[in-house]
Amino acid sequence: MQNLGFTRAGSAPDHFLLTPDTFVRAPLPGMRHATAIVHAAPASGAGFTAYTVEFATGGSMETNAAQMFLYVLDGFVTVDHTTLSPGQYAYLPPASATHIAAHGAAHALVIEKLHTDLAGQTPDAFTGDEQAVDPLPLDGEPDIEVRHLLPNDITFDFAVNTMTYPPGATLPMVESHVMEHGLLMLEGGGIYRLGDRWYPTKAGDFIWMAPFCAQWFGALGKMPAKYIIYKDWNRHPLSGQKSDL
Repeated sequence: MQNLGFTRAGSAPDHFLLTPDTFVRAPLPGMRHATAIVHAAPASGAGFTAYTVEFATGGSMETNAAQMFLYVLDGFVTVDHTTLSPGQYAYLPPASATHIAAHGAAHALVIEKLHTDLAGQTPDAFTGDEQAVDPLPLDGEPDIEVRHLLPNDITFDFAVNTMTYPPGATLPMVESHVMEHGLLMLEGGGIYRLGDRWYPTKAGDFIWMAPFCAQWFGALGKMPAKYIIYKDWNRHPLSGQKSDL
């Protein structure tokens, strides 16, 4: 029963928080026995698309003209003959025409972005495992572990990282920068400052942050807080307006 319209979800011109009680499911073109929860898209002001896919047994989907990053949340997903388990992921370049299928019920996060070329270079497809990526401290904060899931390579125009906070750990500063973010809470929870608002967050929530949105996070509770986060990267701020930058 709807709790008289109450939700933790909220929005402002430069950010929004979506909570599982607000999710709406619908299949996207190319999906069979699968459905999507679209979290961020150009219609919301984002420069990318992020959605979670819920695969039923035998579910599948196709890629499109955009580059894609897929991260398995639950179950097993096959990407171009490679089977991925939770915490494993795949990067697919633009127009890769790759078939993606699930083994039984599965759940995955998908991020898509139109590629901004740099000297005509396009990244190659690859798969990875989050646990095989060495964790690094964030800006001198040894308690906060960051894993960079995409290579440090100028051909990539976005980055995807996971960040893990022990209880009580916080970002060392309120950040405000030119990169936009899309963030899915994977474990635990805490408090997120977005603009001049404060939101309790927990696993399953999605957050979008526009460029220059003030942002800060602190982990609360008895277990670590972890999220996976997207940002646009490696391109001049004018790159979308001038072809020679």
